[in-house]
Amino acid sequence: MADKVLVFEMSPRDGLQNETAMIATADKVALVDLLSAAGFAKIETASFVSPKWVPQMADGAEVLARITRRPGTAYTALTPNLRGLEAALAAGVDEVAVFAAASESFSRRNINCSIAESLARFGPLMEEAAAADVPVRGYVSCVTDCPYEGRIAPEAVAHVAAALAALGCYEISLGDTIGQGTPETVNAMLEAVIDRLPAEQLAGHFHDTGGRALENIRVSLARGLRVFDASAGGLGGCPYAPGARGNVATEAVVAMLEAEGLATGIDREALAAAARFARALRPGDQEGDLER
Repeated sequence: MADKVLVFEMSPRDGLQNETAMIATADKVALVDLLSAAGFAKIETASFVSPKWVPQMADGAEVLARITRRPGTAYTALTPNLRGLEAALAAGVDEVAVFAAASESFSRRNINCSIAESLARFGPLMEEAAAADVPVRGYVSCVTDCPYEGRIAPEAVAHVAAALAALGCYEISLGDTIGQGTPETVNAMLEAVIDRLPAEQLAGHFHDTGGRALENIRVSLARGLRVFDASAGGLGGCPYAPGARGNVATEAVVAMLEAEGLATGIDREALAAAARFARALRPGDQEGDLER
């Protein structure tokens, strides 16, 4: 039996969050439904952040209310604070995620606090999520490079990842936020993190800005990771990271994994339809143009 890899679909949230033209709620719902039909086990569907900062995600509750929920698929949301968690729970999410950074500069610019302060803020959120029996995933941004500080020390990533795990995050997604990671820097980072946490508790989140995302996934596979975030059509990036546009395309990740004999459980024809729809949501985008 082929080794299994879980591909965590990001396009409805990370893919669309920084599009300047507002995407209609109906189109967001249609995208999620197309992804559900492709068989994803997890789809990050919304983000419960302040609409002042990320206006594209203001309709998260409505999207979650209108999607067709597929048995076997978890619909998840990003929740930066207790207020966001409460809104997500009211909307019926299956799982939430919190986010921290391995860079002090990025943390202050992204969420207006230090790394230590961000971790302290998660305490009440983790308690309420546990009381609601909702799993919490943790993200670490800037795991190899930061747009403000440059190269990030692997030990800094390991520290934040371990802190999130200690708070109760069941899985830590390691994000190459500006897509400048290389196989060498990713391997060094993973060596440090795996010294603190098992590979089974880690996920890879690679942007393809530098064209190295698939190589970095291969390095991560060799280190034992079996969960990877990706975005249909290659949509998205972080609105607070200049040059970050370009999550790795889900269809490229699935094709690469299956070519290497790994099972994803994804219907590739249905995924292709979802990716075409996702690209069409970006004004001026052309089908097949995945360069970032």
